[in-house]
Amino acid sequence: MTKIHETADITLSDLPTAAWDLTSFLENAKSQVQTWGGLGLMLLGVVGLVWGGVLLIRKLMANPQTSGHQTSWVTIALLIVVGGAIAGGGWELISTVGSGGQKTIEELGGGTVIIQATGPDATPQVFQ
Repeated sequence: MTKIHETADITLSDLPTAAWDLTSFLENAKSQVQTWGGLGLMLLGVVGLVWGGVLLIRKLMANPQTSGHQTSWVTIALLIVVGGAIAGGGWELISTVGSGGQKTIEELGGGTVIIQATGPDATPQVFQ
């Protein structure tokens, strides 16, 4: 009987790397928190959407004499619109809005930073 022996040529570069350093830990933690946070935001968006729908039906069915205890049309519309946007967008929507805010702040500052050095031969340095 003939036996065939094959050997696999496995090098260390073919094996997955398991990084156990602080940088990898923090990067993985950031990614996981973004995932969980996005899912939490989506859940809150769904809650806002449902509650906006409930308030809408309550307002449409309410007695006009008890209008003092009703929610305003603006609040109901915002619950539905913002709740739907967050339910559909989650983390990406919040991240995009935050990036727009960062860009606005940088544009308001002009993007120029002047550092005044002190000393006998100090000259201001301008960074753009």
